[in-house]
This record gives sequence, C-alpha cells and structure tokens, in this order.
Amino acid sequence: MRNKILSVVGARPQFVKLAPVNTALTAAGCEHVIIHTGQHYDHGMSDVFFRDLGIPEPDENLSVGSGSHGQQTGQMLERLERAFLAHTPDWVLVYGDTNSTLAAAVAAVKIHLPVAHLEAGLRSFNRSMPEEHNRVLTDHASDLLLAPTDVAMAHLEREGIGDRAVLVGDVMTDVCLLTRDQVMVTPPDMPVDWNDGSPYVVATIHRQENTDDPDRLRQIVGYLADSAVPVRLLVHPRLRSKASENRVVLETGSIEVFEPLSYPQLVRAVVGSVGVVTDSGGLQKEAFLLDRPCVTIRTETEWTETVEAGWNVLDPSCKLDIVDSLTGPRRATKPTPYGTGRASVEVARVLSEHGR
Repeated sequence: MRNKILSVVGARPQFVKLAPVNTALTAAGCEHVIIHTGQHYDHGMSDVFFRDLGIPEPDENLSVGSGSHGQQTGQMLERLERAFLAHTPDWVLVYGDTNSTLAAAVAAVKIHLPVAHLEAGLRSFNRSMPEEHNRVLTDHASDLLLAPTDVAMAHLEREGIGDRAVLVGDVMTDVCLLTRDQVMVTPPDMPVDWNDGSPYVVATIHRQENTDDPDRLRQIVGYLADSAVPVRLLVHPRLRSKASENRVVLETGSIEVFEPLSYPQLVRAVVGSVGVVTDSGGLQKEAFLLDRPCVTIRTETEWTETVEAGWNVLDPSCKLDIVDSLTGPRRATKPTPYGTGRASVEVARVLSEHGR
C-alpha cells in the first residue's frame, strides 16, 4: 500500500528542509501532503522559498500568522487537528523546533496519528529558548526520531528514547550542497544595490532573546555597525518590527540593510562573503557547509560540530572583533558530520519501511 506522508511546515528553515524531502518521498512512491501553518506568512519569508526551491504549492495554508506563543500555537492546534482528520495520513512529519513543529506533534498524538520528527535530538541546553522546549517536547511525543548526527543520537539515548531513533543525516545538507552547485552554474540575480566586488559579511538576527530587549538589540546593532568590513544585514520581519517599536536604527555605521533573500540568493551571498554573523541555527550550518566561517551571537549552539571544527565561534557578549574572528586560521581538513547530501533519500526509506 502507498504510504501517505503529511508534512507540516511554517517557517523558512522548514521550507528549505522540505524541498529535498518532497523530492525523495515522491521518488519513493509516497503520497505527500503539505500543510503550511502560515507561521511565516509574508512573501519574502514564505512564498518565494516554495517557488525557488521547486516545492509544490501547499495542499492547505492555515494562515495562522503572528501572535504570542500561546495564541499562535493554540490556533495551529485547532486548525491542524481539522486538517489531519481530513487527510488521515500514515505519518505526520514535523521539522525542526518551531511552534508549528510542537503544535503538529501535539495535534497528531491526541488523535492517535504517528509522528516522525526530522532533526530530532538537537539540544542547546538553554531552557530560556522557546525552541529548546519545542524540540524536547516534540522528541518525547514522537513515534519516530529522525536524527541528523551522532551527537543527536547520543542525546536521545541519554533521554531514554534512543529506541525510537534512526540516524538519517541532515537534510539541509542535501539542499544546501545542491543549491551551491546550481548557483555556481547559474547565479541568481541579486538585489540591485548588491555589490559582489568588495568584501562583506552576511548577517541575520531574529531570535527573541536578541530582539525583544531594546538594550540587547542596540548592543548587537552597535557591534555590527563597528565592523571594519561592511555588514549586509538581511532583515527578518521580527527584527524590523522590534527595531521600529524600540526606535533602533538598523542602517548605521557599517550596516547595509537588505530584505530577506531567496534561498539561491542566500547561498550565493554566503559563498561571496568573508563570513557570517548570525543567531540562526540554520545559517550557522549553511556557512559551515559553504566553507565560510561564522560568529554566532548566542551562548550555545545545537550544531556543536561547527564549533569543534573551528569554523564557528560563539560570541554572546559581542566582544570579539568580527573581521579577526572570520579571517583567522582554519583546520586544514574539515569534517563532514552532516552527511554527503543523501539524507532525504534515507528519510523516505525509513518512513516507507515504518509504514502502518
């Protein structure tokens, strides 16, 4: 019998992961239903990713939009339950650590649908992060844990749920490497004022702990503004909203402000850069995969392998010199802890073998 997999996505990193998984599930003969919660709902953070990554239009868009964690998650629970009952999938596949992830897991288990969690086992051990609670709760609710790395597998084993875990590799590696190869052949058009001829740093800031406190946000903006190399800040809607609300000027000093880029544009931007400054989990790893150093403005990272390999440095206090951190010596050989680009095929295989 043909397996019916229902993917729930709602934010940019999930759209990126969805692309290779959709291709692999289709090739494996699975029926694939895509539900978009609408957590990221504007064109720059949502529609453009579906278009540029070749993902089919979602079967349903729940149009939840923004709101407090409780409000957003509650609306998702109600609408996802209705969608699950309508589609009756063999597996509900959830991605990463967003409110969409947790809401889908809870909605599914309440009506006895099996849940598979892609990117299971990642841990920052920072319980002040909403994402940490989302990923831990989702792992413990899920029936199948699709882990990206050996470190993630070890975390699941220590928590007593290793018997549900399978090491599949990292699906973002699949799409990142494929997009890199495509960009090298056919570079995407960049924004009109994007200048490839001079050195620059790519930066993104969006996490609650870095944007919601006005003093913290001013500290980070000042840090980027003092860079000796121009910083091209890709402004997430959350950052724009909080900066406006707290009268924090983003385009100051070395900072050049740009709208969020499409995924091919982002890959081209990182490849052409000196390096990356971010608080994003996904972009840390994309920088690593694209051979660009990274400064992460957080106290911890889920992707510990990037730090251990010397390609990522944590700087929560914004004390390190950006240029020195990004241009220092690197290891002569770089490990490949995230696989070689076939994780999505392994995901499709495991889901097919574990069909109901």
